[in-house]
Amino acid sequence: MAKPELADIAAQLYAMPFDAFVAGRNAAAKDMLSATPATPELRSRAAEVRSLPKPSVGAWAVNMLAWQRPEILRDLAELGFAMRRAQADLDAAALRSLSRERRTLLAGAVDAARAVAEQQGRKISGSIAAEVEQTLRAATADEGAAAAVRSGRLLRALSADGVDVVDLDGAVAVPEAGGAMPAAASPPGLSRRASAPPAADQPRLRAVRQERAAPTPSARQRAQAALQEAADDARSSAAEADRTGAELQDANEDVAALAGEARRLKEQLEQAEAGLRQARRRAESAAAAAQQAARAADKARRREDLARERVLRLGNTPGG
Repeated sequence: MAKPELADIAAQLYAMPFDAFVAGRNAAAKDMLSATPATPELRSRAAEVRSLPKPSVGAWAVNMLAWQRPEILRDLAELGFAMRRAQADLDAAALRSLSRERRTLLAGAVDAARAVAEQQGRKISGSIAAEVEQTLRAATADEGAAAAVRSGRLLRALSADGVDVVDLDGAVAVPEAGGAMPAAASPPGLSRRASAPPAADQPRLRAVRQERAAPTPSARQRAQAALQEAADDARSSAAEADRTGAELQDANEDVAALAGEARRLKEQLEQAEAGLRQARRRAESAAAAAQQAARAADKARRREDLARERVLRLGNTPGG
């Protein structure tokens, strides 16, 4: 089967809900064999379709972004290009600014991946969300990874340490299809000329100095630039840790205050319950005494009535 044709079929399959992939793949292969006669060529094409691998959940979530929210991946790809230019120029200030922007974009992209996955009937766990973020971070580090992510046919999670290129072996279905994984992809929004200046509507690219051609950095320089980025991330994380630590201290103080208030209210409740028990015992005692008094009064009335009747009888008796 021609690779573009296989890529078209793969595109339809990898855009499907996760649990529908296998059934969709089998149905696509079966449709090919429904023609009469089923020639060897058709059987070969059907076999190619049946051999398309099912993606991991994390890769599937990234594919959902590619098909439903492509602008998010485009923004990350543009940002990644700007970061690589800043790293090549050893422009630490631009790299710090772009690193902060990347954290914001990655957080939003992971939230979007969760949303589109849930729309397809599957929730994303914390570990899968971490895979998605790792993959999208790799897409900002390597243009080949960016092309793989945007192909919509990703099969597994990607990773990058910020220095070396991303390992894309077995990462994309039908990688030979045109445009899926170019050897030297053009930066998004730019022409194929690597020296082309950034467009006027791309503020991220303006943040990178353009007054000279980017030198080819040595491995040590790339490592130093990556170290600088990691140090900036560490400082930012430390500041975030300080902020959350202060929030934790405030929360602990609130917990202590409310716990004290709860103890006080509990003591008051226990005292009220003890008073209630005493009042109930007094009420029960008073009820018993009242009942006894009522019986005594009734008995006294009966004696009075008997005595009155006797007096009346004696009064009506002659000589009484």
